[in-house]
Amino acid sequence: MASDERKGFGERLQKAASAKQAMLDRFKARQSVDDPAAAERRAERKALSDARDARLAERKALKQAEAERAAADQEAQAASQAAQAAQDEVERVEREARLALEQKAARDARYAARKARK
Repeated sequence: MASDERKGFGERLQKAASAKQAMLDRFKARQSVDDPAAAERRAERKALSDARDARLAERKALKQAEAERAAADQEAQAASQAAQAAQDEVERVEREARLALEQKAARDARYAARKARK
């Protein structure tokens, strides 16, 4: 700071102007948009982005197919359970009907035996 105090105002202005010019030179030294290397890097980034998008779409399709398969399996299992329940119900009704017939036959036999004794 002590050295800056001895310098005049003009020197400080000159120093600021040269710093601004150095920043401007560094900015201009950067590659332009029309640079073939920059275009190549943009093309590489686009190719990577497209490949990433394709992988994401493939993963999404695989997940969708897996979800559809799981839903179909679940529906098939539900249908199988419903068919088994219906079969069980039919068997239960048949057992009850058979039991009712057996009971009626036993009752009729008892009635006939009682009539025969009289």
